[in-house]
Amino acid sequence: MSDALQPAANPVNATGTAQPRQGSRPMNLASISRTRHRPQTRWLVPAALILLSMVPIIAGSLRLTELTGGHITADNARFFDSPVPVLIHIPTVTVYLVLGAFQFVPPLRRGKAGRASWHKIAGRILVPTGLLAALSGLWMAVFYDLPPLDGPLLLVLRLVFGSAMVAFIVLGFIAVRRRNYVRHSEWMSRAYAVGIAQGTIVVVTIPWIALVGPVTELSRALLIGASWVLSLAVAEYFIHRRAQPMAAQALMPPLKGA
Repeated sequence: MSDALQPAANPVNATGTAQPRQGSRPMNLASISRTRHRPQTRWLVPAALILLSMVPIIAGSLRLTELTGGHITADNARFFDSPVPVLIHIPTVTVYLVLGAFQFVPPLRRGKAGRASWHKIAGRILVPTGLLAALSGLWMAVFYDLPPLDGPLLLVLRLVFGSAMVAFIVLGFIAVRRRNYVRHSEWMSRAYAVGIAQGTIVVVTIPWIALVGPVTELSRALLIGASWVLSLAVAEYFIHRRAQPMAAQALMPPLKGA
């Protein structure tokens, strides 16, 4: 254990018994968490997530505009042939990404006595919308004709990560029903990471196009797969980071007189 995590030494009286330092306060999870979430930075994460969300939201809005306009092209004919899945997918993805970004704001997780927190209320919306977004995406991946540059490899990746998103949401729901809030947070963070990867694609693809050139069927699949992997890696980093204060608290001996 590092010296920074060691409790401050208490004064010792004449009998050799450790006495609590006057005015001292025990270091607990709440005090550690407060040092990690300063008021001026707690909104940076949701702001960044919403910024990434704008990519799939704008693309989805343009797709809905095409459908309402009725102008059929070779690129969008599959949506006109079966519009219901895409009409479910785009609104649910929009709600899931925007509303889900605010679930990472610590103050919104705490509710007043006798009242559900904003986090809990939003969660009741996010679970069904997340499942609908993932399942409708899987349906489109399986039953829509593959567009240009979408080959079998990208189809497999969409099935793998789409199924993973469904599994993560279900596992998160099961965890919260069992009141295992730590596991609930972890699984839901992973599910959101899969969803937000549609925005991460731009971050990965633009440098590739600038340095290498236009994408091919293979490079497109690899870049989109890398976007999912990158999003999940970032989620795992923050999951591990959140777990450290809890582990540190578990290792601390209880302070006498606290």
